[in-house]
Amino acid sequence: MIERLRRWGELVTFSHTIFMMPFAAAAIVLAFAEPHEPITLVRLAVLVICMVSARTSAMAFNRWADRDLDAKNPRTKGRPIASGRIAAREALILTIVSGLTFCGFAALLGFWSALLAPPVLLVLLGYSFAKRFTWAAHAWLGFALALAPGGAWIGMGASPNAGILALMVAVLTWLLGFDVLYSLQDEAFDRAEGLSSIPARFGTRGAMRIAAMAHAVTVFMLIATGIFLHRGVVFFLGVAAVAIVLVIEHRLVRPRDSSSAADLSRIGRAFFDCNAYVSLGFFATTLIDGLVR
Repeated sequence: MIERLRRWGELVTFSHTIFMMPFAAAAIVLAFAEPHEPITLVRLAVLVICMVSARTSAMAFNRWADRDLDAKNPRTKGRPIASGRIAAREALILTIVSGLTFCGFAALLGFWSALLAPPVLLVLLGYSFAKRFTWAAHAWLGFALALAPGGAWIGMGASPNAGILALMVAVLTWLLGFDVLYSLQDEAFDRAEGLSSIPARFGTRGAMRIAAMAHAVTVFMLIATGIFLHRGVVFFLGVAAVAIVLVIEHRLVRPRDSSSAADLSRIGRAFFDCNAYVSLGFFATTLIDGLVR
C-alpha cells in the first residue's frame, strides 16, 4: 500500500503542489480583511481537501491523456504510466474518485462553491487536450492554476472584487511564463508530433520574450492586488522579492553565448527552485503583512 501511494504521488507530481497551495493559502489570508464566513478548522480542512483533490484529479487525467506521448518523449518516458508502473485504468479511476471528492467537498462550502465546482473541474481536465489544438495551452494551464486562489476566496465566503481578480491574473501570467520556459525542453518534440506550444510556434527566443512579458504582467498585477486590497509595506516588499526571483529565473535560462538559444541545463533550477521561492515567499510575506496590520 505504501508503495502504491508513492507511485500515485509520483503520478500526480505531488511535490508540485508547492506551486498552487501557497497562492490559494495567500488568498485565504487576504480574504480575512473582507466580509467572509466564520472560519473554523472544519472549513479550512475542507478547503485543503478541495485543492488537493482537484489537483490530483487534473494531474492523474493529464498523465492518462498524455500516456502515449509521454512514452515517445525521452524526457517523459519514465513517468509511471508510460513506463508501465501504473496502469492507465488506475490513473483514470484516481481521476474520477478525486474529481467526485472535489465536487462533494466543495458543496460543503456553500451554494456558489457547489455550483462552480463542476465547471472548474472541466477546465482543469480540459487542459490535458489543449496542446492538441492551441499554442495558448500555457495560458489555459495558468487559468487552471489561477482558479485555486479564486476558489479559496469564494470558499471563504468573500465576494469577488478587483483585488482577487488581479491576484488570479498574476497567477495566470506567472504560470504561463514559467511553463513556457519549461516547455523549451520539448520544442523539437512538439514540432515533430504536431503539438502546439509557444516554443514550437514562436521559437526559443520568441518564447523567452513572451515568458518575460508574462512575468512583467505578473509583478504589475501583484502590485495591483496590494493596492486594491489595501495591503501594507510587508506585502509590497514580498512583491519586490518575487520580481527579483523572476529576474533570476530568466537569467538562469539565458544563453551563455550568442551561439545558443537558451541554457537548458539549468531549466530544473529555474522551474522548481525559483518558482517555489516565488509561491512560498509570496505567501509568507502576505501572512506576515496580515499579522502586523
